Amino acid sequence: MTYQHLSQTERYQIYILMKDGKTQTQIAQLMDRHKSTISRELARNTGLKGYRPKQACLLAEERSLGCRNAAQITADQWNQTVDCLLAQWSPVQIANQVGISHETIYRHVYADKAAGGNLYQQLRCQKKRKKRYASGRDRRGQIVGRRPISERPAHIETRSQVGHWEGDTVIGAAHRQAVVTLVERKSGYVVLAKVKNKTSDLVSSAIITKLNAVTPLVKTLTFDNVLNARTFSSDRQSHTVTAICS
Repeated sequence: MTYQHLSQTERYQIYILMKDGKTQTQIAQLMDRHKSTISRELARNTGLKGYRPKQACLLAEERSLGCRNAAQITADQWNQTVDCLLAQWSPVQIANQVGISHETIYRHVYADKAAGGNLYQQLRCQKKRKKRYASGRDRRGQIVGRRPISERPAHIETRSQVGHWEGDTVIGAAHRQAVVTLVERKSGYVVLAKVKNKTSDLVSSAIITKLNAVTPLVKTLTFDNVLNARTFSSDRQSHTVTAICS
């Protein structure tokens, strides 16, 4: 069997699983990887501050490229990006101007949000009001069994436990496409998914697909009411997520 190198997503999985107290053997089983792969990864890519997935990716890439540093966003690029966001530029426009990918911009913005920042508020996201009908509230697309954010347990707010995610959608130009963002609150790990439009079916499918990779580490997901709550499954098990609506 041909060996496959660990991906960036897998390195974040290792980090989150370690934070959750899992042993190397448990991590290997959950990720369908040989224990020696996990052991080798930790031995080769752990720095002075412990195992950090971003650093691990850089170390691995430097090694594969003959110790040539992989391109990263510089302080100057980030300062330009922030200025452009404040001027209401879209990430695609900023990417063309600054010379970094729009995916990188989204990841940094939502990592900032996970750390308590408010740059995400500068994204050009316009949410339409729900239409009301004379017969009562429009409940299409609302979540069955959902919990309001006011009932979100206090320990989630403190970011003391891995497994609590926040979801959001960023609308593209002319409301044609959207980017689904998923942020794990404790680690700041960001997952992005591009969808053709913001229909509940497409958004739900994107969330299911992306979170299948980290199923054991998803306890709650906070998002707005336009999403459909579903039980998603991985190759290993079915897993029900508590939906919390903001």
